[in-house]
Amino acid sequence: MLVGGPQRNPHREGKDLFNAAFFLYEGEIKQVIQKSLLPTYDVFDEYRYFEPGFEWNVIPFKGKKLAVTICEDIWNLGDNPLYRICPMDRLILQEPDVMINLSASPFDYDHDESRREIIRENVKKYGLPMYYCNTVGSQTEIVFDGGSMVFDAEGNIVKQLAFFEEDMAGVELESLGKRRPNPELPVTPNSVMNELVFDHNIGRIYQAIVLSVRDYFKKMGFKQAILGSSGGIDSAVTLALAVDALGKENVRAILMPSPYSTGHSVDDAVALSENLVNPYDIIRINDIYESFLQTLEPHFKGLPFNVAEENTQSRIRGTC
Repeated sequence: MLVGGPQRNPHREGKDLFNAAFFLYEGEIKQVIQKSLLPTYDVFDEYRYFEPGFEWNVIPFKGKKLAVTICEDIWNLGDNPLYRICPMDRLILQEPDVMINLSASPFDYDHDESRREIIRENVKKYGLPMYYCNTVGSQTEIVFDGGSMVFDAEGNIVKQLAFFEEDMAGVELESLGKRRPNPELPVTPNSVMNELVFDHNIGRIYQAIVLSVRDYFKKMGFKQAILGSSGGIDSAVTLALAVDALGKENVRAILMPSPYSTGHSVDDAVALSENLVNPYDIIRINDIYESFLQTLEPHFKGLPFNVAEENTQSRIRGTC
């Protein structure tokens, strides 16, 4: 088993930790792989916490040699590499039989396509099959969408695992083949890979939001949610997402009509909750609104009625 985790740096120089993968067998840690390439762009800030790995060794196991890398370690290809080294360039010298990459690759609506391309480029260059394992779940504002893959030595996808849920599959290494590595093979330039245009996948974005809400509630120990439902599109989408993530019985909608609420907005909000079969309450705020206006009247100093008074309804809803 390969398990990701932090490893203490035994040297005084450098950061205190490595981002590592532990190879476990028969109750023992047989070998530790340290991540070499530590990104600091976009949502990543790994170099703040981790020391980059500086040793590259395959893992011998049952007559095979495993070239294990961690996430960013396979991304340093193209005509304008971000880092000075490429871990697989060092590992391929030890004649491995397979590449294994452990990833925590964040969700983006088109990121799955770029992952496939970078894996295929590695397979083309090194002539080895690859097992690519991506984590599933969310942490703070980042969502990990899974979608693990297995590629054969010809660059074909042999197995595609599920997105947005834990999944498992077995693929025999012997069935994946092996070719002679070709380090001189031209790699798709980074500029081309970055300019590829992909269709927006609204369904996948929806799944990502549902997963993130569900995971957040689970990790924080929350079980139920209350939200305002106005009959508008924003609260309607929010309510549908919450019901999908938490279950209809765990989401209560609150409707707070005011003197400015149209009849159809209340009807639409009621219809939505009845369609979703989630509990809801109607709390009319007309009397509270009038009370606010009476209290504030001396301070409005007889000015004409305008949006300031009308917007008092939103403040009341926030208070309730």
